[in-house]
Amino acid sequence: MSHLSNAAEAMAAVARTITDDQLADKTPCTEYDVRALVNHLLFWGPSLAGGGRKESVPQPAAAESDVDLAAGDWRGRLLALLDDITSSWAPPSAWEGETSMGTPHTLPASVLGDMIVGELALHGWDLAVATGQRLELPADLLAHLHHTVFAGVEQGREMGMYGPEVAVPADAPTLDRILGLTGRDPAWA
Repeated sequence: MSHLSNAAEAMAAVARTITDDQLADKTPCTEYDVRALVNHLLFWGPSLAGGGRKESVPQPAAAESDVDLAAGDWRGRLLALLDDITSSWAPPSAWEGETSMGTPHTLPASVLGDMIVGELALHGWDLAVATGQRLELPADLLAHLHHTVFAGVEQGREMGMYGPEVAVPADAPTLDRILGLTGRDPAWA
């Protein structure tokens, strides 16, 4: 199983147990409650899947906050989207060459793929802790994620993807060190 599919499955395991009454709960991403974070994933997910297929998926005219969770089965939509992202990035060719997220700006496909691994793992953790769950990620995924986050953390901060680093002991678990690098407090509750 690839790092991307492991991260997607971990997020899916969390999503399967989120209840509708938890949608208003706060998350460690200060700009998002659970509902807004699910909106964010549903809004950007098609572009993430399109990147794996090297297809340009235009962004909807509606704003991210306009995704309507009441208009159907949000959980089913999110799980289907995670499956689509996983399948689009499954072929080795998805990780070769250049691709984009529906914008004219391209990136090496491997860089975008690793960004998606991080997006799924970090937002999976956000959803898990916001709803009283634990995110389970394999050790090899965590090692890979630590390497890729560490390599791109300053660029991530410049792009507004990460907040200021949260101090975490050097001997903390790998996930805690990743969270600290991205501006998340591993002790958030």
